[in-house]
Amino acid sequence: MAELEIHQFPCLSDNYGVLIHDADDNITATIDTPDGAAIEAALAEKGWTLTHILNTHHHFDHTGFNEELKAKYGCVVVGPRPEEAKIPGLDTAVGDGDSYSFGSHTASIIETPGHTLGHIAYYFADDGIAFVGDTLFALGCGRVFEGTMAQMWSSLEKLSALPAETVIYCGHEYTEANARFAVTIEPGNRLLADRVREIEALRAKGLPTVPTTIAAELATNPFMRPGDPGVQKELGMEGASSADVFAEIRRRKDSF
Repeated sequence: MAELEIHQFPCLSDNYGVLIHDADDNITATIDTPDGAAIEAALAEKGWTLTHILNTHHHFDHTGFNEELKAKYGCVVVGPRPEEAKIPGLDTAVGDGDSYSFGSHTASIIETPGHTLGHIAYYFADDGIAFVGDTLFALGCGRVFEGTMAQMWSSLEKLSALPAETVIYCGHEYTEANARFAVTIEPGNRLLADRVREIEALRAKGLPTVPTTIAAELATNPFMRPGDPGVQKELGMEGASSADVFAEIRRRKDSF
């Protein structure tokens, strides 16, 4: 089985586009459709033809070019079943626990509500890769627009249970801003301090901070660490539930 080829590229002001390619079957998917022109340029650069769109959630900067690309390429649009009425051009609706075959590769569907009510992630276990949309970011997580804080924390718990080495692709380059906030929650976290320096060096060169890994997020992302005694002490919430601590961290970030 050929390795899943991945091509990530920046688009819009801070989005990432991602193409995945199965050479054995000569098929290519875009993870969401943030920018049609950028996706087409990336396809041309790689010499690939679009056959699939894998949507994580309904927001326009993730589905806005579904219909345009489907009309041009005749590609199959896959998206979250709970949001099927909101996904333009949807052909295949998937939900929690489903498997979706992409050539010789299989994605497990993980429902991760919170940012939107039907948000999903695509986890390719054999490839050690997950596409998490706007649920989890490098050093951050998505705003809770449609769901509840409890739902969002439950979703992050699901992702935290993935193998530590899982490579995580998310929808935006928010890491520098997330880092500035993260150090207010864990000023004494040396791993975080080291990571902040790495992030600053990457961004100074115009390089991406994405993808990340589950291991890196569990060690340094405050939204993944509400059960840590040091985090709870810093917030004055010793002994509180992880869900409550997460909600406080998210509220602080919203007004940061």
